[in-house]
Amino acid sequence: GPELRRSSSIDRIPAEARRILHRLAGELWGADVDPAALVVSQLKGALTNEVFRITWPGGEGDPRKVLVRIYGQGVEVFFDRADEVRTFECMSRHGQGPRLLGRFPQGRVEEFINARTLSAPDLRDPEISGLIARKLREFHELDMPGPKDISLWQRLRRWLEEARSRCSTEEARELRLETLGDEIAELENVLSGVDQRVVFCHNDLQYGNIMIYEETRQVTLIDYEYASFNPVAFDIANHFCEMAADYHSDTPHVMDFTKYPG
Repeated sequence: GPELRRSSSIDRIPAEARRILHRLAGELWGADVDPAALVVSQLKGALTNEVFRITWPGGEGDPRKVLVRIYGQGVEVFFDRADEVRTFECMSRHGQGPRLLGRFPQGRVEEFINARTLSAPDLRDPEISGLIARKLREFHELDMPGPKDISLWQRLRRWLEEARSRCSTEEARELRLETLGDEIAELENVLSGVDQRVVFCHNDLQYGNIMIYEETRQVTLIDYEYASFNPVAFDIANHFCEMAADYHSDTPHVMDFTKYPG
């Protein structure tokens, strides 16, 4: 029954995270909450982490919820976890995305955002698209610390090497991997001109990383695992490509470019 599932879920929250949760319950909701009476439920749909919603019963009208994120294993191929944690903390200070409430070695505790995650068709809704554009501009104007080095070309080449090492000759031919190196070089050439704006980009603007508050029509961007300085054109182009994706289908890797804007 649900009790069993509940107790097995709490075992998946590391002891150090539980200590943080007990402390937070008192800090956020004071004496009228029993810190230990927390309910754990795992949220689906996270690609690279395990994500749990933690709820303390009561608190009508002011739901007592936080989110626990446990970092996934084996994602180092795609991004640097230390960079992601630094970015998240900085975003939190800038008032962007969820607030950081605590951290432990395997993960962190975040503010629970009571908003709806977008679905694939939402990206092509003109009103929502306008809201995303405004939010993205705000994101691109953030003054983020660190060197403004472009990560894109190195990252694409690393992924291409990774793909080559994992694909059979047959697959490599089918995916035309041999042409991609030249294409990356050509894009780097075009996008390295003096007139290219380099800004702090999100780099993963798929529908699962964009949330909307239905009442206020405010948009929030979440999940900064790939965020870094890049030509501003990349964020926009990548977002348009994401309009062709449906990660909730049986073939999440297949794009439908009839849905590409234009």
